[in-house]
Amino acid sequence: MSDECRVCLLGLIFLSSLLTGISGENDAHVFISSGENVRLPCNNAIHDCNSTTWNYNRFRNSTAVELIGLGIKKKDTESHERLSLGSDCSLNIRNISTEDYGLYSCQQWTGVNRDQQEGTDARVYLHVLHVSSSQTEISAGLSVTLFCQLYSYPRGSCDDLIRSERIQLFWVNQTGVKLTRSDSRYQISSSSDHCIITLNTTLLNEDHNREWRCEVTQRDQVKTSVTYTVKSSAQADSTTVIPVTDSPTAAGITTEEIVIVIAVCASFVLLLLALILWMMIRKKRSGVRRATDDSVVSFVG
Repeated sequence: MSDECRVCLLGLIFLSSLLTGISGENDAHVFISSGENVRLPCNNAIHDCNSTTWNYNRFRNSTAVELIGLGIKKKDTESHERLSLGSDCSLNIRNISTEDYGLYSCQQWTGVNRDQQEGTDARVYLHVLHVSSSQTEISAGLSVTLFCQLYSYPRGSCDDLIRSERIQLFWVNQTGVKLTRSDSRYQISSSSDHCIITLNTTLLNEDHNREWRCEVTQRDQVKTSVTYTVKSSAQADSTTVIPVTDSPTAAGITTEEIVIVIAVCASFVLLLLALILWMMIRKKRSGVRRATDDSVVSFVG
């Protein structure tokens, strides 16, 4: 083999290893909506989880935070109460928030003192989708803006993420039809810097209980979505219904218990009235008897 071929071969090996280090054959992308539970796979797990360590980075140059160390959950982290280690060494996180996005790395440590890393990191990029509204009071005639944002590990701008992973954000109506800028009723805008897509519209009376859904796709496959349901304040006030079921009331008393209490009180009142009436009749009879006795005595005299 000539020297030029050797140089070319070494160059290809170096380039291949560099690309593997950037993308990583064990890398995974997980998409989840805020408020849900998520499982992050550990693609380099070995026979048990006593060798497993999970680290977390929210920012590119930030110091990694150790969440799980050699199979044991760390209690000095903010999210430790929501974390658990699965039987397959996966990392489970409950009640995901927008603060949980970032890079999670699963490592395997072996050796007598567990000081030798086995293989490379299995990296998981966690993307969190969240929808918020510009209005706290919703009613017909008001303009409302919905913000849909994908919180992702800062590997550059959102444009880089869109190009590398073919990630897209868009709004659909309750029938699943994609909303576009050509629809005169909706104003759709997006920000490539922060992976945000907004929906602005003026609410109509018939929009009560209407749903708009923000979806995120990766390579044309829907990964997760968040649904926003319109709850008009005026409609809510006019359709307020007093519950008549056996569900607990504010004081913790059911309707059936209230009926029993009323029946007992009514019975007590009737009993009291009967007692008063009986006493009045008895007193009247005693008065008549005394009057009769007095008239008999007067006649005898």
